Amino acid sequence: MVRQPEHVAPYRRLANAVIERIKSGDLQPGDRIPSANDLVKTEKISSATAARVLAVLRDEGWVDTVLGRGTFVRTQAPLTQGVSRIGMVRSGGSGLLDGETVEFVEARTEHASQEVADALCLEAGADVVLRRRRYIDAAGVSVVSSTWVTATLGEQLPEFIQPEKLPKMTMGLIEDRTGRKATQQRATHSVGPVPGDVAPQLDTEAGTPVLKVTNRYVDQDGEPTEYAVDWHAPGRSWVAEGPVE
Repeated sequence: MVRQPEHVAPYRRLANAVIERIKSGDLQPGDRIPSANDLVKTEKISSATAARVLAVLRDEGWVDTVLGRGTFVRTQAPLTQGVSRIGMVRSGGSGLLDGETVEFVEARTEHASQEVADALCLEAGADVVLRRRRYIDAAGVSVVSSTWVTATLGEQLPEFIQPEKLPKMTMGLIEDRTGRKATQQRATHSVGPVPGDVAPQLDTEAGTPVLKVTNRYVDQDGEPTEYAVDWHAPGRSWVAEGPVE
């Protein structure tokens, strides 16, 4: 077990101990963890401290409390962002996690919204081509992903509107067809209401607040190649872990 600094608050120390057990596999998804009353008895802490331990574990996405049944280790459903999938493809993978599948939803030419136009350096209302798909894992639909390219670029990418998985994703298709290699990426994370045209594919209600991740890619000449928006399903966890520098 990792030794914790003595100044760590008791509730944080106990929460960290449970997290360590989950990370090590000692506690598996679906396993019940001690209740607040159990913690009071075994750890000799106050009921307020015990409640805070469970609150931390819930807030950080490690456990779920089921009314009348107890608190259980959550079946983790992490987020996978577009840039992560691109890394998988460039390293020879498929861009999918183990057990994950992708479904084509639709492709169409439409008039660019102000958001899409700004990202692709176009006038609002200009023609753009949209490709939308959704990713599904053991926990259900994880994300609905929409990608836009300019109409001019779309003419060079007939596969973009076909209902088949792109072997190297949009970025690889653009690079192979045009020689334009994405060299810079800007990702923006925010929470926003799911649009009405996305909600059915995400299996949720329109307007539900979820994590929205946008990705804008530019090529070696600084010109935008694609703009993507991922709407992540409610209840998903975004975990980033690494050394503090």
